[in-house]
Amino acid sequence: MTASLWPAPAKLNLFLRVTGRRPDGYHSLQTVFQFLDLADEVELGVRGDGAVHRVSSLPGVPPEEDLVVRAARLLQAETGTGLGVDLVVRKRIPAGGGLGGGSSDAATTLVALDRLWGLGLGVDRLAALGLRLGADVPVFVRGHAAWAEGVGEVLEPVALDEPWYLVVDPGCAVSTAAVFADPQLTRDSPLLKIRGLFHAAEDGLPAATAAGLLAAAGNDCEPLVRRRYPPVDQALRWLEARATARMTGTGACVFAVLGSEAQARALATDLPAPWRGFVARGRNVSPLLAAGAAPAY
Repeated sequence: MTASLWPAPAKLNLFLRVTGRRPDGYHSLQTVFQFLDLADEVELGVRGDGAVHRVSSLPGVPPEEDLVVRAARLLQAETGTGLGVDLVVRKRIPAGGGLGGGSSDAATTLVALDRLWGLGLGVDRLAALGLRLGADVPVFVRGHAAWAEGVGEVLEPVALDEPWYLVVDPGCAVSTAAVFADPQLTRDSPLLKIRGLFHAAEDGLPAATAAGLLAAAGNDCEPLVRRRYPPVDQALRWLEARATARMTGTGACVFAVLGSEAQARALATDLPAPWRGFVARGRNVSPLLAAGAAPAY
């Protein structure tokens, strides 16, 4: 069968609050996810022999640890299908930056193979499988900007404005596990109520602005990461002097909300070396849905 191409978009956490630690050691969170129009590309070629073969390479990640390989094999184990796949991932999302690239690649693999293998599991089962791969995978499976609670898997779709962002990679790697294990991390932020940050839109979904959410809610991981990783602090200081800015997830990438593409690109041209940056548009509906996945909610 001819290989097909599927997008795996990046995401931003417009805020991130850590509201507690669960008995299983995971943390309870509140956040809002919005997608970006920057995406990795996942190429899938169906095989009839049941083999799952990663054609592309990912430096430092052996095939058995790669989330796309694990996603394909999990789907095989769940359904008993005899089909396999050749997998190619073309990375455009900076790795380890809090943009969800690995989780998005896994979600795209699940959603696309569900269709290509003719499984018909449906979004709820796919999201549940995705949670076994990572806490961020379900939002990519469901494909809509969302208010998230739990470990990030309890999702309610939301409607946001779709601004232009400048995303900056300060060139350091932040360990999510180390951030959540740090005793200095704030773990008792009061629970926010969704209606306290959003107002009801005519279509029945909550509505808000990205800049408003950044200003209102913050990121509980940000102070710790800024102390431990000076390049993140420096990038945020630079951005905060010019626009509403925040760190996404546990970092290291930081981002600013801009009023137009022209403003975002103009700011990007002033970005100091050695930081790297890119301009992207916020998206409430994942590019994956536009590529042929079924509506999520």
